[in-house]
Amino acid sequence: MKHDEIQWQKSSHSSGGDGGQCIEIATEGDTVLLRESDTPGTVVTTTPEKLRAFLLGIKAGEFDHFTEAPPEG
Repeated sequence: MKHDEIQWQKSSHSSGGDGGQCIEIATEGDTVLLRESDTPGTVVTTTPEKLRAFLLGIKAGEFDHFTEAPPEG
């Protein structure tokens, strides 16, 4: 299946007037696909198990420091 035929889903929390600030997710067989909406040709693949571990880490706050503004200096 071509990536442009896949049913991509994005979060309702995505922001930006042009919708360009979001990550989209889809499945293709047993593979999970991830892409940024503003660069749809670049697709990252993973497994449901790895995605689950990552999402549990997000829910636990393990990656919150990546969303903080860098210190001014």
